Amino acid sequence: MSYQINKGINRPIEFKGLKAQYIGYLGGGLVILLVLFAMLYLVGLAIYLCILIILGLGSLLFQQVFSLSHKYGEHGLMKRNARKYLPTYLKFKTRRLFYEKR
Repeated sequence: MSYQINKGINRPIEFKGLKAQYIGYLGGGLVILLVLFAMLYLVGLAIYLCILIILGLGSLLFQQVFSLSHKYGEHGLMKRNARKYLPTYLKFKTRRLFYEKR
C-alpha cells in the first residue's frame, strides 16, 4: 500500500486530510505514545493494559489533531495562539510621538 503526498505550487503539504504543521503534531504525539508505552511496560504493567491505554490515547490524539486541522486550517492555530500576545490596549502619556515630523 503506498500513499501519495502531493504538493503543488504555493500549496501546503496535505496527507489524508491533515494540513501543514498538523502532520508534525501527529508524528510528535505518536513518538510520545511510543515512549509512554515503553515506560508503562518497564514499570511492570500488563501488556494488554498497556496496549489498551495506548490505543485509547492514540485514538484521542488522532481525533484532536484532525479536528484542529479541520477547524483552523493551515495557519489558523498559529494565529489563534498569537492573539494571546496582543495587548488589549496601548497607553501613551504624551502625544509627542504623533507630532514629530520625520
